[in-house]
Amino acid sequence: MFPVGGVGVMLAGVALATVLCAALAAALWRRVGPVTALALAGLVGSVVVIGLITLIPADGAPGVVYAEGRLDTCSWDIGGPAPDGFWIFSGGQRLLNLAVFVPPGALLVVSAARWLRWTPVTVPVGLAALAAYSVGIEWTQLELARLDRACDVTDIIDNVTGAVLGVGVGIVLAMTLRPWRSRYPA
Repeated sequence: MFPVGGVGVMLAGVALATVLCAALAAALWRRVGPVTALALAGLVGSVVVIGLITLIPADGAPGVVYAEGRLDTCSWDIGGPAPDGFWIFSGGQRLLNLAVFVPPGALLVVSAARWLRWTPVTVPVGLAALAAYSVGIEWTQLELARLDRACDVTDIIDNVTGAVLGVGVGIVLAMTLRPWRSRYPA
């Protein structure tokens, strides 16, 4: 039996992640500057939050999921029926899947922009890592039936689309914030 679940557990995890990421930002502040410290801590925090909201059962601990009720494969019904989303974010599951990957995409670019010479390498590698993270989440949802979650290829498409949009937002933010001009040593 999966022992935890529900929105309360998710929110408690988000609160704990926020505290830990604030500590990370404080530790990095003098080393890399405030913009990069906040971007790196925010990137780590957003990835942790995505894990929490996608890998903790939404409606509490589901108990036992019998083999007969377990899906054997991911849904390949691209753009097929999706739930309406959560009470916290209305507008549909697909919009939610897209929206949660925008912040890590944007923060990836802002944090990578601190080291301009490496940005052309780190941003595509980071984007590929976010895509792999999405695939890993869906695979975990498929393999661990006790999570009471469903694996869906549409989720991966929406997540990667959100990350790509986030990279676009991150480019604008990086050009505005200019983390490479920090007076802190690189």
